[in-house]
Amino acid sequence: MKKLGGLRKRWLINSVGILSVLGLICVLIVTMVFSAYYYSGMTSDLEYRAQTMTAFFGSYVNQSYKEFYQSCVDYAKTFEQKNTIELQFIDADGQLVASSYGSWPGQSPTTPDIRLAISTLKIEPFNGIDPASGERIIAVSCPMVHSNGEVVGVLRYVSSTRLIDRQVTTICLLSLVALAVVLAIVLVSSNYYIRSILVPMDDIIDKAKRIANGSYGIQIQAKYDDEIGDLAQTINEMSVQINRNEVIQRDFISSLSHELRTPLTAIAGWTETILADDTLNPDTERGMRIISRETKRLTEMVVQLLDFTRIQDDRMTLNIRETDIRGEFEDTVYMYSSRLSQDGIMLEYLDNDDDIPEIPCDPERLRQVFLNILDNAAKHGGEGKRIDASMSLEDDMIVVRIRDYGPGIPEDELPLVKKKFYKGSSKTRGTGIGLAVCDEIIGMHQGTLTLENAEGGGTLVTVCLPTVQ
Repeated sequence: MKKLGGLRKRWLINSVGILSVLGLICVLIVTMVFSAYYYSGMTSDLEYRAQTMTAFFGSYVNQSYKEFYQSCVDYAKTFEQKNTIELQFIDADGQLVASSYGSWPGQSPTTPDIRLAISTLKIEPFNGIDPASGERIIAVSCPMVHSNGEVVGVLRYVSSTRLIDRQVTTICLLSLVALAVVLAIVLVSSNYYIRSILVPMDDIIDKAKRIANGSYGIQIQAKYDDEIGDLAQTINEMSVQINRNEVIQRDFISSLSHELRTPLTAIAGWTETILADDTLNPDTERGMRIISRETKRLTEMVVQLLDFTRIQDDRMTLNIRETDIRGEFEDTVYMYSSRLSQDGIMLEYLDNDDDIPEIPCDPERLRQVFLNILDNAAKHGGEGKRIDASMSLEDDMIVVRIRDYGPGIPEDELPLVKKKFYKGSSKTRGTGIGLAVCDEIIGMHQGTLTLENAEGGGTLVTVCLPTVQ
């Protein structure tokens, strides 16, 4: 399911991510609404108190200024709600006359609501930071007007917003907790739903990869009667059809290969017979040698095709016996070097003093592998006019290296060259199954066959065989 991480990520972004954003917006809106509600409610409450108290003090406004201010001081001293609300009396010059917070007035407030109340003769609210204390407050200033129309002062209620802020913060936190709970529920339910999709998809992907790698005919167990079930059924039908086509192809190749062997054997035999005649003219002899060479090439192709069908049907077997693998390799190199020398290609064996032990193997099959690799080196890297071959013992592994000095293999084709029927960009004639057969033979010996581009150009083929099977 690692490969489906992108699908899970997109699902979470599109569901949980968007829901989180919408939830945070809702939390913000709820917090703002409650904040506005509490602040508006407190402002309205203070305005009502100010209006009521101003009406009450209306009877004192007709007294002398001294008697009026003394009444303000006496009332401020007895103000019952002084623990939560401060009652202030301010004269027309903005000076604090009396406060419920102390027997002696402190610093006069400087907020704009006081001057506005005096100038407009209306109740003016203030919501903000108190310049004197640095604390956030809500204040309401109500003008007190003498019977002669003169403003004698301002009655002002002041309350800290600490309690409101605490309530708003609590609501915000509760909203966030509720959002977190909702998101957790959505995440759990979404994860369950995603798993119901990803688990069968993971199985489908795994089976599809196995089909792509050659396990034709494999079936996916369809457990769902929905789009996923339809996809599994479609892949099953494709797998069956590919397997059917593969069987037909193998049968055709096997039948054709067997049918070709008889005429090729006859052609090769009669070619050798005709070439044994010393009376042939040069042109006829040259033509017969061409026929002989091409017949051998076709015979090798038929052998490869037969080996390929045996591999596909699991009919290829090994004749294992203790073998002097170095001797087999050196004989192969020596035999093939004379053939390459006719084409102007030097095959150099890089000898060493490593003590190569005998190993249990099928010498005929390994010789087939060595010949095929050397033949590929000559066909694809022959323009370098040189091939190096060596065998060494490295960490209980017998390592065979064959390198040509041709153009090498394009990097994007390296992972594909051992696949059956793959020829890539090469213009050289061939079936494209030689390396696939070689890789299978080496794998049956518990070894590995790798191809890479050598430093300085050319292709390096490395065969590793264990000393003990």
